[in-house]
Amino acid sequence: MKPVLVEVTARIRERSAATRAPYLARIDRLAQRPPGAERMGCANVAHAFAALPGSDKFRVVAEKSPHIGVVTAYNDMLSAHQPYESYPAVIRDEARRLGATVQVAGGVPAMCDGVTQGLPGMELSLFSRDTIAMATAIALTHDVFDAALLLGVCDKIVPGLLIGALHFGHLPCVFIPAGPMSTGLSNNDKAKVREQAAQGLVGRDQLLQAESAAYHGAGTCTFYGTANSNQMLLEAMGLHVPGSAFVHPHAELREALTRQAVATVLGITQRGARYTPIGRLVDERVIVNAMVALLATGGSTNHLIHWVAVARAAGILIDWTDFAELSAGVPLLARVYPNGSADVNQFQAAGGPGFVLRELLDSGCLHPDVAAVDSAGLRAHTQTPALEEGRLRWSSLPAASGDSGIVRTAAEPFSASGGLRLLQGNLGRAVIKTSAVPEDRHIVEAPARVFETQEALQQAFKAGELDRDFVAVVRFQGPHANGMPELHKLTPPLAVLQGKGFRVALVTDGRMSGASGKVPAAIHASPEALAGGPLARVRDGDIIRVDAVAGTLQALVDAEEWAAREPATLQAAQAEVNAHDLGRELFGGMRRNVRSAEEGAITWL
Repeated sequence: MKPVLVEVTARIRERSAATRAPYLARIDRLAQRPPGAERMGCANVAHAFAALPGSDKFRVVAEKSPHIGVVTAYNDMLSAHQPYESYPAVIRDEARRLGATVQVAGGVPAMCDGVTQGLPGMELSLFSRDTIAMATAIALTHDVFDAALLLGVCDKIVPGLLIGALHFGHLPCVFIPAGPMSTGLSNNDKAKVREQAAQGLVGRDQLLQAESAAYHGAGTCTFYGTANSNQMLLEAMGLHVPGSAFVHPHAELREALTRQAVATVLGITQRGARYTPIGRLVDERVIVNAMVALLATGGSTNHLIHWVAVARAAGILIDWTDFAELSAGVPLLARVYPNGSADVNQFQAAGGPGFVLRELLDSGCLHPDVAAVDSAGLRAHTQTPALEEGRLRWSSLPAASGDSGIVRTAAEPFSASGGLRLLQGNLGRAVIKTSAVPEDRHIVEAPARVFETQEALQQAFKAGELDRDFVAVVRFQGPHANGMPELHKLTPPLAVLQGKGFRVALVTDGRMSGASGKVPAAIHASPEALAGGPLARVRDGDIIRVDAVAGTLQALVDAEEWAAREPATLQAAQAEVNAHDLGRELFGGMRRNVRSAEEGAITWL
């Protein structure tokens, strides 16, 4: 294995010793209890299984058959989750065929960031992750299950399900994806129309037509944002049936993979041949493997927040320095929009996750000797599934990429590094994703233009005030201030200005979408402005240097003047807006208690 992989893993293990050991002890204690139907009082058992068919009641109570809990994020507001409507029936049918029983233990909320981008609902988005984790815990706390199947795909949903499941770490768990929608209008063409709309060159009718041609059916959006990064990471962690991430929801293969998930989870229960609880499976090596897979594919920056929280749920402590050091030693093997022109369907056709994982394993960039839900371990995830005469079969991928413009071997990567940099300086710590940014934009030095809402930046753009070199400082966008919404609506105007030849960059304590791309953006700046972070000291006209080569983020202001400056405060009127309407009142406690972005924006510690 590469030395950096060994070194970072060892450091994480040492750092986590005081939290991981008690976590594992709790798992072991819970695993030693009798099964739920034997452990509980008669009234509890009667309530638990009251609605089951008589034959299933007999199986689970008298025959002591394995009992599976399903936690589903089904709703038909999310195109990616709409296919889950039919999954419980398929899962029940397969479980009965295999001598087991199933109950849908609970549903979790799942919101669509695409619907809420730039709107008040986006201020609930990040906190929905921990809400989902709590809802998962409520579902599983009925405590009658031998294993769990987790149905979720999109941005906060998978991290939330995973955090919740890890708090029931004694249970074996398998995630079941639903797959991407078919290819529609290309992501590049969609981006062009958005930029034209930002300039007033096309109207709402043309913009809506383009957006509807891009987002047009069941399945995940086809760009490589947070939702599809989730699926890549779950493959790398061994938590899927191998190769199931990017199969279309309506493909015949999809149902076969869903049925296989039932057999897989039954094989790793305490009654199966190979007990593999999720809390044991997700160890330091598996967390590092997920981080490497993210970096090697140019995945979503949102996971620099989410996977810190996921790791913490398993008693494992990681930080942005770990990501940055791994990024320096991990090759970039994939270019999928926004880091290239391909969508995830083209990525899958060119080799997909299996090709990337094989190359990473063979080049010493992943821990090979880790547990996985499949008995063959992580190596099983380097193969591709297919139906042959109605039965699932897996086969090895070709040695060569199906399209070297989309995926490449570790011997000939797109880049020797993963394209993620940690930036540090008198503006705090932030991260920048450089894999989609032109090399001549990796350093931007220009006067600051300070905004306290993304709407203010958009208004300044429309008024023609931004046709010049500048660094947009958008502050009071952190988790304490307003829930840390994605600022994806800023991408089109900034991209237009960059296209005109101006040197522009973004510095913010907020998030960008998992689809952020060609404009250099120093994001997640910590500490955030509302918590006394240095972005509150920036003034219009300060020279800001964003340097992704040296890894620095500086306000080029005299040190004495900088130290003497009174930090700006969030205007009372804006704070009032952030706190009220459309459900925001309900999340006030989360805003007050949330930890920093680098600590995973966790609300449950």
